[in-house]
Amino acid sequence: MPNRFAVLRIAAAVATAVSVPMIARSQSEREVVILYTNDFHSALDPIPAYWLPGSPRLGGAAHVAGYVNRVRRTDSTVFFFDAGDMFTGLVSNLTSGEALMEMMRAMRYDAFAIGNHEFDYGADNFERQMNRVPYPVLGANIFYKGTKNRYSRPYVILERNGIRVGVIGIIGQDARSVALPSGITNLDFTDPASAIAPIVRELRPQVDLVVVVAHQGKTGPQQTDAENHPELQRDFEEDIRLAGAVPGIDVLVGGHAHRGIEVPYVHPETGTIVVQTYGYGTRLGYLKLRLRDGKVSSHSGELMKTWTDSIAPDSAVLAVVERYKRETAPRSGDPVVTLSRRLYRKYNAESPLGNVIADAMRAATGAEIGFQNAGGIRADLPEGPITTGHVLDVLPFVNTTDTYRLSGAQVREVIEQSLTLERGMMQLSGMRVEYDLARPIGSRAIRIWVNGRPLVATRSYTVATSSFIGQGGDLYSTFTRAAHLSEGAPISDVFTDYLRRVGDAAVRPEEPWVARRLIPVRAGR
Repeated sequence: MPNRFAVLRIAAAVATAVSVPMIARSQSEREVVILYTNDFHSALDPIPAYWLPGSPRLGGAAHVAGYVNRVRRTDSTVFFFDAGDMFTGLVSNLTSGEALMEMMRAMRYDAFAIGNHEFDYGADNFERQMNRVPYPVLGANIFYKGTKNRYSRPYVILERNGIRVGVIGIIGQDARSVALPSGITNLDFTDPASAIAPIVRELRPQVDLVVVVAHQGKTGPQQTDAENHPELQRDFEEDIRLAGAVPGIDVLVGGHAHRGIEVPYVHPETGTIVVQTYGYGTRLGYLKLRLRDGKVSSHSGELMKTWTDSIAPDSAVLAVVERYKRETAPRSGDPVVTLSRRLYRKYNAESPLGNVIADAMRAATGAEIGFQNAGGIRADLPEGPITTGHVLDVLPFVNTTDTYRLSGAQVREVIEQSLTLERGMMQLSGMRVEYDLARPIGSRAIRIWVNGRPLVATRSYTVATSSFIGQGGDLYSTFTRAAHLSEGAPISDVFTDYLRRVGDAAVRPEEPWVARRLIPVRAGR
């Protein structure tokens, strides 16, 4: 076992030894503020909220930190947590996540739960990254494969102004399922409730508050304006189940689902308060707790919109962000194309950007079909000059464009999995699908064509897709039973070359994109 675990065990033992007696709690009411983010996804810069009048800017790391600073000035006892998925994006990709870990240090986070995207560059890389920062990185249910040795620290006890908070981090099974399979081959992920129940029992007598920071639930919608679309919002049933299964948790800060909980949810049986933001730093979660006689006597909370132009950026955070942007600029500033309109993504429908990426993969490989998973498209392409940096924001993962041979029956399996909407709709090239979401799962595709001809179940087809999907990622296990024909270039390179070749023709008038490849219909009409 690495020496760092021995050190952590000693530290935990010392903390426990010092605090075994029941802590003395004041009878007077005390206030604690918990600030929280989740699914930041390298939102270093403000995001134009084009779904709001005037497209005001929201977020940006330095401005989020500015909001945190303002709260720290007005409230005396403040803790700041994140529920995972800091990684993804251009700067993250080019620094293997280092820039994001340093950004969090400058933002003065108190604790961070590991999300699935922290494994985008492999578990060994993230182990190095978390060992070089001063704040606790938590994952109570992650173990080295086949052992009882934890990959990371399970919990931490924090104290501020005489108030002690025990913070536990976990990652859920759905989040594990969307981590890059080849990046976590040396790890096991156990049931979160079983992993944290004994820790909660141990911490409860020692602290004023127990907080679980949880990256779990269904994968959040990868759509820039998702918070403006209630129909896209995931539930947070997994958080509710965990809060009910493990008594003694005061607050559960959720992540992964990108589910903005505007009013904190209180579990009816355990009293656990459940909170979460929409992600991307567009909101800062604010939860004020009032403590009396060792219990939470009342609370209030909200998701504060982080209006970029309404607060001064934190200078230290801005300096970190600008330094890493300068360092990565030589590898990200090459011009690609100038677009006359925005290429946007959608999670549960066909999108212009998804279509173009799928076209690029099919063109590069000569395959009959191109598949691009909706969850793999992480940003829109804006109108105007596009650089290689923009492309890496859209396609930040280290995935190659691989070619497979699937039977027609297997192609249908892929389409039916897509139409469950568990991971959003697969974006298509060379195909046309009519579907009805009112039909039972597994039989929602009504008609499928490949290059103008009906799909034939017994015929074989060549399919281009990402190596992530080829490894069974996003629940597309069909590819693990298909013949792998070849490994190609990184998808970001393939897409860049395609945009340079086709130019602004990649952007076409809005109407032809509507109901062109993924066509919703009602059977029998």
